Amino acid sequence: MAVVTGASAGIGEATARRLASEPGMRVVLVARREERLRALARELGQGTSWLALDVTDPDAPDRVRRHIEERHGRLDLLVNNAGSAWRAPFADGGWENVRRTMALNFDAVVRLTEALLDVLRRSAPSAVVNVASTAGRVSRPASGAYSASKAALIAWSDTLQAEEKAHGVHVGLVLPGFIRTEGFPAAELTARRRTRWAVSTPERAAEAIVRAGLGREAEVYVPRFYRLAAVARTLAPGLVRRAMAGGTGQAMTTATGADRSPGPATGADQPPGPAGRSTVESR
Repeated sequence: MAVVTGASAGIGEATARRLASEPGMRVVLVARREERLRALARELGQGTSWLALDVTDPDAPDRVRRHIEERHGRLDLLVNNAGSAWRAPFADGGWENVRRTMALNFDAVVRLTEALLDVLRRSAPSAVVNVASTAGRVSRPASGAYSASKAALIAWSDTLQAEEKAHGVHVGLVLPGFIRTEGFPAAELTARRRTRWAVSTPERAAEAIVRAGLGREAEVYVPRFYRLAAVARTLAPGLVRRAMAGGTGQAMTTATGADRSPGPATGADQPPGPAGRSTVESR
């Protein structure tokens, strides 16, 4: 039995479809858009259920837990996928941008995992997959809040894995680079031949999530060559900083679904609104 957050579109939807193809796997879809969840659950069949909620709501973790306990009684895989980004230099976005980004990309993940941890332990061997980002390893201008939230998620996941291994709960990480989704369309990148190669698909991200969860891998980059950016940041931090502050960072500028909407977002679960500009990392 698996729970997937941000399941109404993008990586979350692709992951739900991929998991539903596993023999005997039942999936609980979690996102805000009820109509999409209802339609996807009906399409997937085989015991798929859904919960329409915002993962940042105070009662969200308890609602998910009650749903699992009442309908399934166990949890084999938790996929923390819901996430978003609002791009702004710190001088413009300030603490408020950091606060709302951390609330969704980090705090909500921690709160949901806390609520479900004893269920995961009782169901062991089980797994948690936290969908982070290569931006948690390498940051760029105007994406500090997003990168900080993903860096925190990466560090916390490493600690949680060390703590929960003895209880049979594996904690895996997926670090997407550019994945073309509704929330992160990457249209500017796919329109240019010199950057088109850097964009991958939700389906490949879903396969990475299955590898990190059911395959119990420690961390998986999507595409795999993005691991080189993390290695470069460790071996040559000054060089990477100069690159990100110059033409390389400018070449990776595009619009995201969250930037286009004035309200809160949950990653792929956020419908687009008025046009905006930002730097896309993942999901």
